[in-house]
Amino acid sequence: MTRPSTSTAAWQPGMPGDTTLPSGPAGRTAPPHGDDPGKPAGTSTVTVGSYPDYPSAQRVVDYLADNRFPVERTAIVGTNLTLVETVLGRITTDRAALAGAGTGAWFGLFIGLLFGIFATGNWVAVILVGLVVGAIWGAVFGAVAHAMTGGRRDFTSASSLRAGQYAVTVDTDLAERARQLLDRMHLTPTGPTAR
Repeated sequence: MTRPSTSTAAWQPGMPGDTTLPSGPAGRTAPPHGDDPGKPAGTSTVTVGSYPDYPSAQRVVDYLADNRFPVERTAIVGTNLTLVETVLGRITTDRAALAGAGTGAWFGLFIGLLFGIFATGNWVAVILVGLVVGAIWGAVFGAVAHAMTGGRRDFTSASSLRAGQYAVTVDTDLAERARQLLDRMHLTPTGPTAR
C-alpha cells in the first residue's frame, strides 16, 4: 500500500492545509478561509465594535439579524485569549474511591437492569446485586488508579478559554450599514474601535 507524499514541515498559519476552525458556541464549524460559497475569496472585513464580554457581542449580532442585516457576513472574534484552569478541589484516595464507587454503581445498575429483564425469579435482587458489585469494583479501581499516579496532580480542575474582548466584524461593503444599525441600538463599544 502506498501513501501519498506529504511535506515534512509542520503546518503554520498562512500555509495551505487544514485550516478548519473549531466550532463556535452554536456548534457549527466555520468553513476554511475562502471556501465559503457565499463569499468571494479575499473578502476583507472591518471591525464595527469591540465588547468586553461575549453576551454583548452576541446581542449586537442578534440585533443585526432582527433588522434583516445579512449576518452570514459577520463574525465574532475573541482576542487576548487566556486559558484559565479553575482548581475545584483536592483528590485523595478516599475521594477517588468514592467517585469510582459512584461510576461503578451506575454501570452495575445498568448491567443489573439488563440481567433483571431476563431473570425468572426476584428481578429486584438481581438489580441490587449489580448495583452493589458495580460500586465495590468501581471503588477498588478508583483507589488503585489514584494510587498509581504517585501523588502527581492530586487535584481536580476545569479548564476554560476566555477572551479579553470580543470584536464584531462585517464585510467591508456592509460596514456603514452595520454602523448605522448599531447607532440605533445604543450599545456603546469599547476599545480602539469605538467611535
